[in-house]
Amino acid sequence: MIKKKVITGFIVGLIANVIGLFLAATFLGKGDDFMTVIRAAQTEGFLGKLISLGAILNLIAFFIFIKKKQDYKARGVLLATILVAILTFVIKL
Repeated sequence: MIKKKVITGFIVGLIANVIGLFLAATFLGKGDDFMTVIRAAQTEGFLGKLISLGAILNLIAFFIFIKKKQDYKARGVLLATILVAILTFVIKL
């Protein structure tokens, strides 16, 4: 039961990060489509920063779960955020 709640929070964290990445790319892309912005970010070396901006929505999901006293789901969101941080670190190398 606990594993299911953590996995649910992890999935919510990943989905929130993807949505945040899409929103960040859309707002910062100046009218270009999503894939064009991602390719440009990869070429110019700021893809890690763009992914990190996408992780801001994880903060909202985390505090919603904490407020609702769903600590295990919040733990899953935290794990997703840590995974994104490691991924960003690997991209920077």
